[in-house]
Amino acid sequence: MKKFFILFLAVVLVVCSFGIAGAQGKKFGATYMTMNNPFFGVMNDAIKAAVEANGDTLITLDPALDAVKQISQIEDMVAQGVDAIFLNPVDWQAVAPGLMAAHEAGIPIINVDAAVYDEDYVACIVASDNLAAGQVCGEDMLKRLPKGGKVVILGHPTTKTGIDRIANFKKVVSENSQFTIVAEDSSEGQLEIAMPKMENIIQAHPDMAVVMCVNDPTARGVIQALKAADMKGVLIYGVDGSPDAKKAIKEGDMTGTAAQSPINIGKIGVEMAYKILAGEKVDKHIPVPVQLITIENVDKFGVDGWQ
Repeated sequence: MKKFFILFLAVVLVVCSFGIAGAQGKKFGATYMTMNNPFFGVMNDAIKAAVEANGDTLITLDPALDAVKQISQIEDMVAQGVDAIFLNPVDWQAVAPGLMAAHEAGIPIINVDAAVYDEDYVACIVASDNLAAGQVCGEDMLKRLPKGGKVVILGHPTTKTGIDRIANFKKVVSENSQFTIVAEDSSEGQLEIAMPKMENIIQAHPDMAVVMCVNDPTARGVIQALKAADMKGVLIYGVDGSPDAKKAIKEGDMTGTAAQSPINIGKIGVEMAYKILAGEKVDKHIPVPVQLITIENVDKFGVDGWQ
């Protein structure tokens, strides 16, 4: 009888241990280029909410625009045995060693917002239509300045998002000879970098007519620099559709922003992650539409939150 009880207890312990292991659920990792941009905070909140709704967990890391640090973060998540990784690369090419580490471990990477160069190493890319973002800003510029003018560009050439946005905007400029690009620099998508860069450009080109910004934080830095120089009437475009940008448009400080939806990118990214882990086939590229917000339609979107 005693032996039977010991055997029964051992079986119960084994069953319970399997139950506990199963209850732990899946573990996901996430690393974005910087959490200093509210866009990524909103996206991460959407991903976290969707993951936790399934009883699973999300580990979020911030490389703070350091490509080497981001590679290390990916390698750490691989070592922790996460089930999948959500990645927004600091540098779309330099991140390759991290991609390969995850690939060799059989851990799928869901590339969100900004694509990587080595697409073969990621399972899926969920990103805004960034070519369209540059295009709609350029087309709006043509409508507002039919006679043309001098153009300044503040981009972010180490990210695919920045490359695409600026490429299509520059395409519009190149097809309309009344516009001339007089200065181009990198803001790294950061307000605190954009503002001093713009202050220097103002000194050299006080007669600029348009500033195309890679994102809304860059546009905010440009607005501050132009206000400090008491310059008015310059068209300022950004990309994101952030609450700050929509407020600036409403107040007449900014011309337009090509609105993304970090909430939808996050939700779709999670949906794809679970499908991939279930063995389902998904499209490699999943574009999320953008829409230009200007003074004409900003009230439709509101200024209190993200779309």
